[in-house]
Amino acid sequence: VQLQASGGGLVQAGGSLRLSCAASGRTFSSTVMGWFRQAPGKEREFVAVISRSGRSTYYADSVKGRFTISRDNAKNTVYLQMNSLKFEDTAVYYCAADPGSYYLGKTIYEYDYWGQGTLVTVSS
Repeated sequence: VQLQASGGGLVQAGGSLRLSCAASGRTFSSTVMGWFRQAPGKEREFVAVISRSGRSTYYADSVKGRFTISRDNAKNTVYLQMNSLKFEDTAVYYCAADPGSYYLGKTIYEYDYWGQGTLVTVSS
């Protein structure tokens, strides 16, 4: 599985961005997908996860109500809509894949494949 994240950029606080992560391979519809982020000097942290069908999602408390994860299995793509962005959302955002699993993992250890990351910078 290869993952390609895109959509990062510079945005003012209160603004919005939508990240995309395109996946290769034929197993996307049987793959749990997650988003993580890593700010400078900090560990990579969980942001959101979505089930294989897209019917179940889970969010970190810090983004709940502001971010929305979704997927389009026909396009092999997972999205992260980020609204009401805050300065503290500044980080490199990574998509991750856990093929064959049903569990909605919330740690880096539960994912086998990672995208290259896309930088989100929120100016205050």
